[in-house]
Amino acid sequence: MQTVSYTYKQYGLHVHRFLYDWVLSWAHSPFGERALFVLALAESSFFPVPPDVLLIALVLGKRETWLRLAILCSIASVIGGLAGYAIGHFLWYSGDSYSSIALFFFNNIPGFTIESFNAVSKLYDVYSFWIVFTAGFTPIPYKIITITAGVANINVSIFVVASVISRSLRFFLVAWLIFKFGESINAFINKWFNVLSIAFVVLLIGGFYVLKYVV
Repeated sequence: MQTVSYTYKQYGLHVHRFLYDWVLSWAHSPFGERALFVLALAESSFFPVPPDVLLIALVLGKRETWLRLAILCSIASVIGGLAGYAIGHFLWYSGDSYSSIALFFFNNIPGFTIESFNAVSKLYDVYSFWIVFTAGFTPIPYKIITITAGVANINVSIFVVASVISRSLRFFLVAWLIFKFGESINAFINKWFNVLSIAFVVLLIGGFYVLKYVV
């Protein structure tokens, strides 16, 4: 049983690496910007590789395009987030059971488990904006949040505002850092950006709570 499990894990890693390399290959294509749009849209609802990978490569190749690429990536990601919301809202259940689409996500999308889905769903009543914002800016899989937001039927306006702010902050920051510092900042982003993004969100939310209860 352990051997089977280990082999399955290895297979998953190989698939993810293949997809990662495939995404990067678009950076050398004349269709790189179109690929970035499609990737950012797909990643918000089902695709496992984040668009940052291609965004960084494209900006490194042509740094003066950083602003256009950041805008393109942000718009596509928010549109994809709405697609994820629609999946959760309209297609997640079949009667009282999970639909075949839901089961496909649980069985095939890395990090998208029944446990993570249930854990996030319970938080939406109180923290809807902050859940979407946190997932949009940090390495938390955004697709889990977009779909559970649709299942929980949170206010669409809140969802869109939180998505626009968080996704834009993330992609604009990544693209600007590459534009400003080039290849020298790339290793830093790969190693520390996700950690720092989580710390930023924690401090931001903490600051709002301090203002709420102290001021």
